[in-house]
Amino acid sequence: MVFSLEALDLTYDLIETWLELGGNIIDTAHVYSGGNSERAMGRWFQERGRREDVLVLTKGAHHNADRRRVTPEDITCDVRDSLARLKTDTLDLYLLHRDDPEVPVGPIVEALEEHRRAGRIRAYGGSNWSTARLEEANAYARAHGLQGFTASSPNLSLAVQNEPVWADCLSASDPASRGWYERTQMPLFAWSSQAGGFFTGLYSPENLENEDMVRVYYNEGNWERLRRATELGRKKGSYTANQVALAWVQHQPFPVFALIGPHSVDELRSSVAALDLELSPEEVRWLNLEQGGWCSVFGVGKGSFDPNTEHRTPNAATAGS
Repeated sequence: MVFSLEALDLTYDLIETWLELGGNIIDTAHVYSGGNSERAMGRWFQERGRREDVLVLTKGAHHNADRRRVTPEDITCDVRDSLARLKTDTLDLYLLHRDDPEVPVGPIVEALEEHRRAGRIRAYGGSNWSTARLEEANAYARAHGLQGFTASSPNLSLAVQNEPVWADCLSASDPASRGWYERTQMPLFAWSSQAGGFFTGLYSPENLENEDMVRVYYNEGNWERLRRATELGRKKGSYTANQVALAWVQHQPFPVFALIGPHSVDELRSSVAALDLELSPEEVRWLNLEQGGWCSVFGVGKGSFDPNTEHRTPNAATAGS
């Protein structure tokens, strides 16, 4: 979301630093920066000639002010826009940015399959799709011999949301959703994995300036999670609460790719450092105020996302965009 034609130097610095650090996938969307996020990435691909070094995750079919846009026609329009903006022939992972439960899954899956067979996308999935709709879509795909959804992107962070940040957004922070991802091993691309900066130390119960932060993340449970993340970071050796919170996301019993939104190279490097932080199962439960526990530990950095493989890849090697 930070990438734009108005900030090309920052865009290029972030992409190139990410690749130097071992990253290989970048998350963008048709609506980010009015399309200029994709255009800025496309400019970098064109000028640097390094398209093969990056897996592109982009999203489409976002609603607008006039109507809900999860239709085969809108999907096709957005796919073609993204290909042109990114100056590429193929989108590695294509996610539907929103869902419309009133639209049957069959035509949606068939439309995505058409683009996959044509080589415009390599794999597809949903962002902010409920687990029930994901199951419905993949049941249709199995019944018709199709690839189906191979990834999902809801919110997931140590901080539990009071309500969605934006309309029609979903979180997988609740135990039932996390249990579903553990059972299915569906790769999860966690947006707002650092809770929009809640764990940075910029916020306190007395600081009410950021209305969205107050509305979404201010609750007693999250202040206790922040306190525990701060305490554990010190015990682990000078890790910040923000890094501990990101490590919590990575230590789930299903494949997780934690999407981050750095506004500087320093922020990017700080987030990537969280990949070196190992948490025990007890620490994972303690951070999330859990007494028992569904959570087991998958070692961070022991796998990668393969868009050609149906959701069975081990935990993510890298953080996110």
